[in-house]
Amino acid sequence: MKTLTLWVLLPALAAGASAASIGPLLKLRAVPFTDVQVNDAFWKPRLETNRQVSIPVNFDNLEKAGNLENLRLAARGARSGFRGPVFMDSDVYKALEAAAYTLATHPDPALEKKLDEIIAILAAAQQPDGYLNSYFVVKEPDKRWTNLRDWHELYCAGHLFEAAVAHFQATGRRNFLDVAIKLADHIDRVFGPPPKRLGYPGHPEIELALIKLWRVTGERRYFELARFFVENRGRKYFAEEHKTPSDRYDGSYWQDDVPIYEHRNIKGHAVRAAYLMSGTTDVAAETGDARLLRMLQRVWRNTSERNLYLTGGIGPSAHNEGFTVDYDLPNLTAYQETCATIALAQWAHRLALLYGDARYADVLERGLYNGVLAGVSLDGTRFFYVNPLESRGNHHRSPWFGCACCPPNVARTLAMLGGYAYAVSDEALWVNLFVQGAVKAKVAGQTVRLDVTT
Repeated sequence: MKTLTLWVLLPALAAGASAASIGPLLKLRAVPFTDVQVNDAFWKPRLETNRQVSIPVNFDNLEKAGNLENLRLAARGARSGFRGPVFMDSDVYKALEAAAYTLATHPDPALEKKLDEIIAILAAAQQPDGYLNSYFVVKEPDKRWTNLRDWHELYCAGHLFEAAVAHFQATGRRNFLDVAIKLADHIDRVFGPPPKRLGYPGHPEIELALIKLWRVTGERRYFELARFFVENRGRKYFAEEHKTPSDRYDGSYWQDDVPIYEHRNIKGHAVRAAYLMSGTTDVAAETGDARLLRMLQRVWRNTSERNLYLTGGIGPSAHNEGFTVDYDLPNLTAYQETCATIALAQWAHRLALLYGDARYADVLERGLYNGVLAGVSLDGTRFFYVNPLESRGNHHRSPWFGCACCPPNVARTLAMLGGYAYAVSDEALWVNLFVQGAVKAKVAGQTVRLDVTT
């Protein structure tokens, strides 16, 4: 049984309150997770385990795997000793984002000190021109921005921006935000319309992150850079970058086979595709670009009607960590990367806010309760990277991975779970998830409290 109790704290709900200036087309605006209390027997224990166990486990493993040491090497000016793949920094940033969210709801001086120590390392590792990526600072400083397709510099920067925004919003302090601004300004000097460079990330993510940074700083250049990355995608830059003849180039893995406006189906690497669509939704919500909006609707229908698992997961194939053909949804060999479910949930949430349509919130809910939660054990110490729906007894969670993108992604998602639960329009409070607890929000200029018992 579900019981909703609505308490209006001010005398009446007045009509006509103006929408937020950001995202003028958005029908709804998300209620911040800091204004949401989660008290139910299902979610609250998981959120506490995430805060008390999983986030510390993430930092412990980032230390053991060398992610943090790579940044220390960069801060010291070392030119050797880097460990791991080129994108190691991104996992640190996701863990920092998760920790920042917990600081916003559970102040913890020891955790804040730990974050300050890591942020100081980042500031020391940052180059005078603003560039920051431990792999290229330590190992190959002469190869910056030479392989956008494969080397994840823009992807790592995006996760830094998200973490810095979360930290600033949680603490009000600028130490991390200033690092992000310096890096964003560097990227903005490099990429853009002529005489700047054409280019866009092989792994989308920076698009949505730049928009978050713009919303916090008010610096419109960051939005325009995100728009540049979105609108130029599909110009087959990676063929030129790698000197691949046009008749041999298939850019579908990177969503680079056709101009962004011409996409008709979800394709390629699943996480990249869903992050790209999330950032594109953010751009379209601001610009009102009708062609982008039509494309997003086409690709969403293809995704939700022909390429979606019952668990809210996407991407059936291990071969490309992504999509094959419509309706190819095997059980035993399902890939369903945990990060892909998270990326799809983020996209679904954006579309729900844009249109105020429950079909998107339903996919968000399905992914959170299934594909996301499957990514972490009940004790918070072990993780799934891939999530087959059938096993012959040989598929088990692992304490960590060589490519450890999923554990900190789950941690940051759970740390701000309440932010998915509610939204407001000019006239109403919308419930996206039936999560027991309470929410306080401004509706039409009035403060409203909603208690949910389920």
